[in-house]
Amino acid sequence: MQVRSLFLLLALILVAATAEAGKNKKEKAKKDVSKCEDWRWGPCVPNSKDCGLGYREGTCKDESKKLKCKIPCNWKKKFGADCKYKFESWGGCSAQTGLKTRSGILKKALYNAQCEETVYVTKPCSSKIKSKSKGQ
Repeated sequence: MQVRSLFLLLALILVAATAEAGKNKKEKAKKDVSKCEDWRWGPCVPNSKDCGLGYREGTCKDESKKLKCKIPCNWKKKFGADCKYKFESWGGCSAQTGLKTRSGILKKALYNAQCEETVYVTKPCSSKIKSKSKGQ
């Protein structure tokens, strides 16, 4: 009987401790909530070089915040890391310029970024000649 009572007491203590920990997390999250709704966010500024982990500063009236952010090292610097585009397939190779072109339409602008609706990118044509499948 004593073992059963001890087990029940331990279970009650564990439940109480878990509930208190959850309450602390909720209170901590409430402290970070702002009443301001018109936040203006700046670009993500990497901690070193031009990509990787960094921070983004935001302002709203007299409040300011810093958020952690990350710029992928393969991002299109020309467009900004906060502008996401859906790109078409590469077009044919231009004999005059030796370049291929494709366009991208804006899919999402993060953190109120100023993005172009349509962008165009080029790359050099491949000098390799693709062979047909090996089975033929």
